[in-house]
Amino acid sequence: MTSDSGAHGRSAGASRPARPRDSAATRRALLAAGRELFADAGYEGTTVRAVAERAGVNQALLFRHFGSKEGLFAEAVTGEALDLLAAGPPDQVLPRTLAAILATDDNAGDDVALFLATLRSAGNTDAAATVRDTLRVAYGGTLARLVATDDPADAKLRAELALAWLLGIALLRKVIRSEAVAGADPAAVVGHVTRAVEALFGPAGGA
Repeated sequence: MTSDSGAHGRSAGASRPARPRDSAATRRALLAAGRELFADAGYEGTTVRAVAERAGVNQALLFRHFGSKEGLFAEAVTGEALDLLAAGPPDQVLPRTLAAILATDDNAGDDVALFLATLRSAGNTDAAATVRDTLRVAYGGTLARLVATDDPADAKLRAELALAWLLGIALLRKVIRSEAVAGADPAAVVGHVTRAVEALFGPAGGA
């Protein structure tokens, strides 16, 4: 587990100077800082102070807008991912998410924050439940509707197997930094996984 002081130390160099801003801008800054830190350090390794410093605001504003670190976590990690789910055709969810996972750190999409926070927050029961529910209900439900079967239980199983691939790729690419996966051409990975998912989902499930 990363200590509070460790997370604070990592964030200090990335702190942004406090500046006047309106309420909406403050909220956006806190969400952006939260996504970055939760994806990098997990729930336990991220402190309210670190988030506030990165956002360039007082800690009290985090509690005013989100009530608690848990409230910020729930919205920061899941909110943008849910928006992205609705931003394009359902049958493109998997390649769209893969592209974000495989992007360079500077260009990674918000989908990645959800997957990395899932991997790095497993030790906190409440925080882990928040991201697990989003993965299971939102991503899993979207993928399950692409499966060519009339059996809901089988559709759920196949969808969660696809989610396992996404989580595993995120782990190997961003955390373990496996030479094969981290160094692979993103187009090649998307191609391999897409073909595998097409076989798993069946003729009508071309994700």
